[in-house]
Amino acid sequence: MDTANVELITKMVLEAMEGEQARRSSQGFMVPVGVSARHIHLTQESVEKLFGAGYHLTKKKDLMGGQFASNETVTIVGLKLRAIENVRILGPTRSADQVEVSQTDAFKLGVKVPVRNSGDTAGSAPIAVVGPKGAIYLNEGCIIAARHIHMSPADAQSAGLKDGDIVDVKAENERGTTFNNVLIRVHPSFTLEMHIDTDEANACKIKTGDVVRIIPSDRL
Repeated sequence: MDTANVELITKMVLEAMEGEQARRSSQGFMVPVGVSARHIHLTQESVEKLFGAGYHLTKKKDLMGGQFASNETVTIVGLKLRAIENVRILGPTRSADQVEVSQTDAFKLGVKVPVRNSGDTAGSAPIAVVGPKGAIYLNEGCIIAARHIHMSPADAQSAGLKDGDIVDVKAENERGTTFNNVLIRVHPSFTLEMHIDTDEANACKIKTGDVVRIIPSDRL
């Protein structure tokens, strides 16, 4: 094959790739969904109060961003002594305690729980946590996690987004749901995934592994 034909074929391939990229961009960036059930993050101090001095969480399953689902579970108790058992602890330990529940869980616990981004627990709901060796009471720290999308820097670049951006997302199933105010979180350790809680997933008939679409800003 002569040089002219090679150059022509190369040009055609590049144009086709650019056209496909433009088509995908116009349709929106596709993101898999992970449905997040109730769970808790604890400090090492709290782990030892609940499970005994010197105790360390044990790994059940690896999660994104260096996190893991531990084998350990606790019971959370609301102000009216309504409880939910077998709440999974996620590791590794953190610098602050945080309990993440759904609105349905909040009703069951009898606690008024705000919707917050992870880590924003100031003034959030109080909750008690009971383990096999003890209990702790949190004056604040119980939240309903705001919906968000985890992205690697490469994914963010492809989507034309950055950490802290807010987007709208469309679930194109039989319920045809649009999610507003979805936070973009970017970190090299993240795997592309949108996190919603069990209430949102059930109401919109979405399950883990389903795919949703970020709506391009020029269509808003």
